[in-house]
Amino acid sequence: MRAKLLIFLGLMIAASTAVQAAGDPAKGRLKAETCLGCHGIPGYRYSSYPTYHVPKVAGQHEAYIASALQSYKAGERDNPTMHAQAQTLSDEDIQDIAAFFAQAGMSR
Repeated sequence: MRAKLLIFLGLMIAASTAVQAAGDPAKGRLKAETCLGCHGIPGYRYSSYPTYHVPKVAGQHEAYIASALQSYKAGERDNPTMHAQAQTLSDEDIQDIAAFFAQAGMSR
């Protein structure tokens, strides 16, 4: 019985930690204003050379968006605009923005 209780408590702690690690979509909405300048316009493309297609991020998985932003921040993905934008974001900002876009119902 005690072992089951300890397992249950461990699972509850793990679950509460996972919830805390997720971003806040309400905060992310405010932090994503700059992102929406490109990602909020259906079919938008950068007009600079080379021409970049702006991908749909609304509705993507939160973990994917956060990973992509971390990669831009680290310079592991090649896009000067995204690299510059990501440099200004904290880890919390990235989680919040990822949570917002994951829950967003926008077409782009």
